[in-house]
Amino acid sequence: MPLSDTTREKLATVSTATLATALYKRGFRNQTIQDVMPVGPPKARNMVGPAYTLRYIPAREDLNEIEVFRDPDHPQRKGVEECPPGSVMVIDSRKDARAASAGSILATRLQVRGCAGIVSDGGFRDHAEIGALDMPSYHHRPSAPTNLTCHQAIGLDEPIACGDAPVFPGDIVVGDDESVIIIPAHLVDEIADEAVAMTAFEDFVIERVRAGDTIIGLYPATNDETVAKFSEWRKTNGR
Repeated sequence: MPLSDTTREKLATVSTATLATALYKRGFRNQTIQDVMPVGPPKARNMVGPAYTLRYIPAREDLNEIEVFRDPDHPQRKGVEECPPGSVMVIDSRKDARAASAGSILATRLQVRGCAGIVSDGGFRDHAEIGALDMPSYHHRPSAPTNLTCHQAIGLDEPIACGDAPVFPGDIVVGDDESVIIIPAHLVDEIADEAVAMTAFEDFVIERVRAGDTIIGLYPATNDETVAKFSEWRKTNGR
């Protein structure tokens, strides 16, 4: 299912925490990629895009020598050249950061090709250079050794696990300053709509709490007066 520009824009403005709550209401409890963090300083907008996946298995030394990069169909190299513009490359490194999942040259190539981001549950080498790119990136920690040391690239654009979260090709990946979350593609429009509404309500609640209101009856909105005040607030603020 294609990601519409309208939905992409909505997802660029809401937090992964809000998205996690919206998914939880629908029974999804395992959509957050665990133990990853942004590489470099915060970006102005969320990372948003369909998942394009790369899967590593533990390296077998006789099949993972440096010469494998001579093959233009090597899955890591091929994936960087085939990840669709607007998509996020999501790498299953088995939560193993002993060797890099990728480095700055590959990440730069993804940015130049118009990709929306890169995520690994392992590590990146050249992390300072990757963090300085305009394209968002997420990993567990810096890792200098080449990926061939521990990782054998084995599969592209297939279901993977990343940081204990299931990721299917085409699922929508959203990353902010706090986390990365995976939204099943068939739910993305309704999740985006709900998250925008939830964000408006949370902004209203913060405003009222700062003004001294109690959270009882306010958050959640179990008081009819709160519902009425929120409705008026939305009209006044164009939310």
